[in-house]
Amino acid sequence: MLHEELTGKILKAFFDVYNILGCGFLEKVYENALKIKLESLGLFVEQQKPIKVYFQGQCVGEYFADLLVNGLVILELKAAEHISPTHVSQLLHYLKATDVEVGLLLNFGLEPEFKRLLFTNDRK
Repeated sequence: MLHEELTGKILKAFFDVYNILGCGFLEKVYENALKIKLESLGLFVEQQKPIKVYFQGQCVGEYFADLLVNGLVILELKAAEHISPTHVSQLLHYLKATDVEVGLLLNFGLEPEFKRLLFTNDRK
């Protein structure tokens, strides 16, 4: 599995943060806490990393990744009841628009849940 060791560390940090904070906060609280936890593990974390989106070779906009870890894994954080297909689609589009191939969708809902996505294409 691509970046398996790194995603394992990220998932452990996700559950650590969830076990301490539980559910009920806004996404930004979890984003800040997870950044602190990941950095304490020696990982390089960029918060609200601007990423340009291209269409037919032209920049058509940008979005901001919640967290980008070691330049290799995009983290999309949610504080929703459940992960929805729309959340999955959002992260998949982020992967399609960048050279990053691995994404983790982390939900700090009533129960902690995650999805790991992989997307490779000719841009990568």
